[in-house]
Amino acid sequence: MAVNEIQKETFQKLLDQIRTRVQHLKKQNKELNRENMKLKSKLNELQKDQADIFSNISESERIAMRHQVTDLIEKIDKYLED
Repeated sequence: MAVNEIQKETFQKLLDQIRTRVQHLKKQNKELNRENMKLKSKLNELQKDQADIFSNISESERIAMRHQVTDLIEKIDKYLED
């Protein structure tokens, strides 16, 4: 009987350790979920505030940029043809 009692006691200790670990992991998971929600809301705020790159430049600047890109494409085409 003594061996059986030792095994039961060992089993109970191990079971208690597992329960403690599971509770700790659940608590940690809950904290991480809260942090995740905070970070997601912060990201959403930043994305709302973020503007499109082209919305901050004037129409004339867009046209100038388009001409620069077109000129670069033409130069690349000429280089590839030669």
